[in-house]
Amino acid sequence: MNVIEERLAAQDLIVLDGAFATELEARGFSVNDALWSAKALFERPDLVRDVHLDYLRAGADVVTSASYQATVEGFMKRGFSEAEAAALLQKSVHLAQEARDLYLAERGTHDPAPLVAASVGPYGAYLADGSEYRGDYDVDEDALTEFHAGRLRLLTAAQPDLLACETLPCLNEARAIVRALRAEKIRIPAWFSFSCRDAAHISDGTEIAECARFLDGVPEAAAIGLNCTAPQYVEELIRTIRQETAKPIIVYPNSGESYDASDKTWHGAAEDFGALACRWRSAGARLIGGCCRTSPREIVEISTWAKNAE
Repeated sequence: MNVIEERLAAQDLIVLDGAFATELEARGFSVNDALWSAKALFERPDLVRDVHLDYLRAGADVVTSASYQATVEGFMKRGFSEAEAAALLQKSVHLAQEARDLYLAERGTHDPAPLVAASVGPYGAYLADGSEYRGDYDVDEDALTEFHAGRLRLLTAAQPDLLACETLPCLNEARAIVRALRAEKIRIPAWFSFSCRDAAHISDGTEIAECARFLDGVPEAAAIGLNCTAPQYVEELIRTIRQETAKPIIVYPNSGESYDASDKTWHGAAEDFGALACRWRSAGARLIGGCCRTSPREIVEISTWAKNAE
C-alpha cells in the first residue's frame, strides 16, 4: 500500500495546495522569467518556505515543491555550476520539508504529518515557449526519458513523499516518465496529472480515457487525473477517468479565470472551490486542490468543506 492509499484509508479526501507562482506574485516577487517560480529558489528561498507554510495553515495535506520549471540545464544557463544547479533542485524539496517541520511545531499535533510532493513539470516548462500546453515537442520519447531521468534522480535523493508528474500535455511524456522511473529504479509513489483542453481531451488532443487506460496498468502511478484545466471540464473528465481505472483520481484545476496572452492579464471571476470540491468528490475525485490563480483562500474553502463532510 502506498502513502496515498494509506491516507485515503483514513480520510475521505486529500487536500492539495494551490498555485505557487500566484502566491509569489501576490507577495511582490516577479516570476516574469524563463525560470518562472524556480527563480525564487535562489533569490528568495525564505519566501518559498513561507508560501508552503501558508498552504499548510490553510489546510493542505500536501505541499508541492517549487521545482516545476527547475532543471539543471535551466539553472546552468543562469551561471550556476552543475553541482549548484543540482543542489537547487534538491533545495526545492528541502524548503517544503522545512515548512512542514515549522507547521508541525506550530500545531503540536499528533495527526499524520502533511506530505511533500516533488513537482516534476513537463519538458515544455523547461523550454518556456508555451509548448507545455500543446505537447508539440520536437523530441522523441527517448529524449524525453533522458530529460526526466536526471531530474527524477536528483529530486528523489531529497526524499520527498510523492512525485507530482504534472501539467502533462501529451501521453508520450507520461510514457517517458514511466520509463525514467523504472530506469532509475525509483519507488516513490507518483501522481500523473494532465492539462486538458476540454471535457474529453488533454492538451495535444489525446483522449483522457486513453491516458487513464495506460496508467491504470502502471504500478508507479499512485493517482491519475488533471491540473491546469478550466473548472467547467473537471466533472466530466473525472467520470471518464473513473470508467478506465479504480486508482485514486486527482484534480487541481485553475481558478476559472481566463488568461489573455496578448496583454498578459487574467479576466473573469474565480469559482467557488468549496462548492466545486463537493461536486468533484461526488464525481469520484479523492485528491483535490488548485492550480493557476488559486490561493490559500481556495484551499481553506476545500479543506473546510472536506472537514464538514466527514
